[in-house]
Amino acid sequence: MTSTALPGTPKPDGSHHHERVVEAIPGWGPLFFGIGLIVTAPCCVVAGAINAPLAPLLVPVGVLMLITGIATLFGLMAIAPNNSRVLLLFGQYKGTVKRSGFVWVNPFYSKKKVSLRVRNFETGSSTKPETKNKEGVVTQAKTRTPGKPSKVNDRDGNPIEISAVVVWKVVDTAEALFEVDDFENFVEVQSEAALRSLATRYPYDSRDDEQSLRGSTDEICDRLREDIQDRLEKAGVQVLEARISHLAYAPEIAAAMLQRQQASAVVAARTKIVDGAVGMVEMALEHLNRDNIVELDASQRAALVSNLLVVLCSDRHTQPVVQTGA
Repeated sequence: MTSTALPGTPKPDGSHHHERVVEAIPGWGPLFFGIGLIVTAPCCVVAGAINAPLAPLLVPVGVLMLITGIATLFGLMAIAPNNSRVLLLFGQYKGTVKRSGFVWVNPFYSKKKVSLRVRNFETGSSTKPETKNKEGVVTQAKTRTPGKPSKVNDRDGNPIEISAVVVWKVVDTAEALFEVDDFENFVEVQSEAALRSLATRYPYDSRDDEQSLRGSTDEICDRLREDIQDRLEKAGVQVLEARISHLAYAPEIAAAMLQRQQASAVVAARTKIVDGAVGMVEMALEHLNRDNIVELDASQRAALVSNLLVVLCSDRHTQPVVQTGA
């Protein structure tokens, strides 16, 4: 059994732990060896009992073989894909086994299971651990409550509700177990703190090209992932993705903000209509002048411009008035 440090990982010292991958040997050989010792041990004891002169030799050997066989079986373990076992020897970290399958390690190692699978959660949710009775039977499975949006103030001071979905996995089992207490809870708390900090640095919405929570979704999500990763650097966790799953104004100001958004939309639409109407009037006057269709003095041009603008900018159908006199 050999151990190798991850490439680019500094050697562990007394203040910080880094993962060391242990290449465990296949478990079938030690399994048959341990079973063979357990089966052979009673034969030695019986032979010692039958042959009295050899009893002082055979009986201790038989007992030793039995103890060795049982101890050998304690070193066997089956590891599922994307799982690992962290090995400790009397409280000292010895390495991590990431090889899936049936393997064998030193039976005196204590083994802690750490999942390497991709996990996700929604901020604002809480986890309720499983409960067991005195016999060790699980009476209530581990559950997670639905995510509840966090209520914070954006950069402009407007109260908003925001939540995010964070996708992460463990990449350094030693840091996850020994550098923080309960790394799963650490990920949830730090992700919630990073989301709140991000929401206070950006406005909910912006009229210009400034980044905002609603208008710059991709940039905000990338920034959120980087902020969470910075907070989880010492926990041996890699953040794969962080996406805002809920974003809205708080109920107490939602109606007022909706009116403001509607007013802004109306102003923007009217501005577009006026720009188009002015261009159409200018094009009509140039066409009349170029083709000499009709000669208009200043007052007639003003009246024509006024009538065209009224027709083009009105929010309802106009009723034309036909002049029949000179």
